[in-house]
Amino acid sequence: MKLAVLGAGAWGTALAIRFADRHAVTLWSIEPDVVEAIRTERVNTRYLPGIAIPDNLQLSSSLDESVAAAELVLIATSMAGLRPTLRSLRNLNSTAPVLWVCKGLEAGTMKLPHQVAAEEMDDSVPRGALCGPSFAQEVARGLPGAITLASSNGDFACKMAAELNSSVLRLYASDDLIGVEIGAAVKNVLAIAAGVCDGLNLGYNARAALLTRGLAEIGRA
Repeated sequence: MKLAVLGAGAWGTALAIRFADRHAVTLWSIEPDVVEAIRTERVNTRYLPGIAIPDNLQLSSSLDESVAAAELVLIATSMAGLRPTLRSLRNLNSTAPVLWVCKGLEAGTMKLPHQVAAEEMDDSVPRGALCGPSFAQEVARGLPGAITLASSNGDFACKMAAELNSSVLRLYASDDLIGVEIGAAVKNVLAIAAGVCDGLNLGYNARAALLTRGLAEIGRA
């Protein structure tokens, strides 16, 4: 499968590296200097230092060229970059399915990613979110991990999860797109609270209680 990964930050680069094991991947950045530096050094020293870029991973600063033949577009921008990126894809008349890895709420509108996508994409284009408890460095290094691919179209979620699955990065399909996005957004609050708990030296019992009750609240959301 031909993939276009839009956004050469740490997470976008890590996923591009991992998916390049089995697919033809182009990694795009809006910053030409970033693309040129990665092409020359074969390392994304700015966002993912110390991890080699495989020779078969293509690099581009041209959005048009990157998505022209793509069978799947993976948007790895920040939440602030999701809407303008989707608009650019629409202006290019791209009909490739889209996954996004950004999480949280859009500043100003307080909308989740799927709500932004509903406003900026044609209804006929399959779409979904890629979320999970994972670190870019470990994914790029090929350490085992698991993430969720969620879409309101369950068949699309299952198909894409099967296509992107690998021996080191397990993808689980879900049709609960809203639940996955809310979980991804609010879990950061729990992570911050756990850090505060450690900073106050409240002990492992307090942190365990915090995480257990926090997960229960996330489940109710």
